[in-house]
Amino acid sequence: MQPPRIARALAARIAAATAVALAACGPPPAPAPPAPPAPAPPPAHSATGAAAPASAFELVETVPVETTLDHPELRDAADVWPEMIAAARASIDLGEFYASNQQGSRLERVVQALEAALTRGVRVRFLAEHGFVKTYPDTLERLARAGAQVRHLDLRSTTGGILHAKYFIVDDREAFFGSQNFDYRSLEHVYELGARVRDAAVVGGLAAIFAADWARAGGEPAPEPRIPATGRVTGGAAHGAITLVASPRDLLPAGVGWDLPRIVELLDAATATITVEALTYRADADGAPWDELEAPLVRAAARGVRVELLLADWSKRPRTIAGLQKLARIRNIAVRLTTIPAWSGGFVPFARVTHAKALVVDGKRGWLGTSNWEKDYFYRSRNVGVLVDDPAIAGELARFFATLWDSSYAVPVDPDATYTPPRIE
Repeated sequence: MQPPRIARALAARIAAATAVALAACGPPPAPAPPAPPAPAPPPAHSATGAAAPASAFELVETVPVETTLDHPELRDAADVWPEMIAAARASIDLGEFYASNQQGSRLERVVQALEAALTRGVRVRFLAEHGFVKTYPDTLERLARAGAQVRHLDLRSTTGGILHAKYFIVDDREAFFGSQNFDYRSLEHVYELGARVRDAAVVGGLAAIFAADWARAGGEPAPEPRIPATGRVTGGAAHGAITLVASPRDLLPAGVGWDLPRIVELLDAATATITVEALTYRADADGAPWDELEAPLVRAAARGVRVELLLADWSKRPRTIAGLQKLARIRNIAVRLTTIPAWSGGFVPFARVTHAKALVVDGKRGWLGTSNWEKDYFYRSRNVGVLVDDPAIAGELARFFATLWDSSYAVPVDPDATYTPPRIE
């Protein structure tokens, strides 16, 4: 039995209460020709025309073109990224799964902004996952020619995982992290959610992760800074704590907590509602059951918590759909799959998909990160995220979830259906 919808009602209640307040591979793109750097965007302004105060935590989205999923209150990553880079004065450090640009794409502005930063003397370091460098060499080579330092992180011999995180740090004073890869598709053809953050503890923790991975990629001794990982959001209507978390467990700098047990704590503390969105979800790994995330979801449902799980239609593949059909049979658990229609300009590989990764519990707390809900993302691969203990931010996450959950793009999983996987590449 499918439980009644909770997401939109939950978001509405939160809004009233706080009224005051790809995956990642495809054919290598053609090299983009050099072009003059785009001018820096003007500062954000309020309705009165005055410059808006900088928020310590700003959700930033990407909405696939030709869809109705836009949130007018959220800015687009294609605008926020060049703005952040244009403001850099000393350093930009990027930790990315891979880099894939295309001529005329929205990512071209970002690449040009990095080139302009290098021209004015900003140090740019780009750390990319080793396994995709041969697949996507062009943008990394272009940045290296412009003066960027580029390294490749290979975790195969240590954890057996990959650099799956997507983040960058500007001048050690602000950072961006989220589901958006450094990929033109992630700025145009994928449903994504990230955050621009100016909290000193979160930025410092991300900088510590980057420093450790940069040293590891260069065969250098790893620094061991002690970074407090809990911050206090200031600015706007948010007044709760945000805490940096990351994975894998065995490669965390001192002061940065492991995300998996903290997510489980959130799930086990739920009293009314849980909403989860991710690209994929699996309760098995290496040929054996793995229920560290599924067990708390099932426990929550058993005590009457309404659980809603929202995943991309890439999960129609045989190795994933059976587990979701099993979940969909459990009382108080609803599972939906999302399908984004093809672009009018033709098929785009590894795109037209929902890719955001977020959790909201009881409309008050949550998590936003770069991990899909599978074992390897937490135990083997580098990922980052934040825990949110703030009703205002949780409300924004709930509204983002509700838009997709209640849309025509999301369809309930049929426990008895036979599914055909979509074309991905």
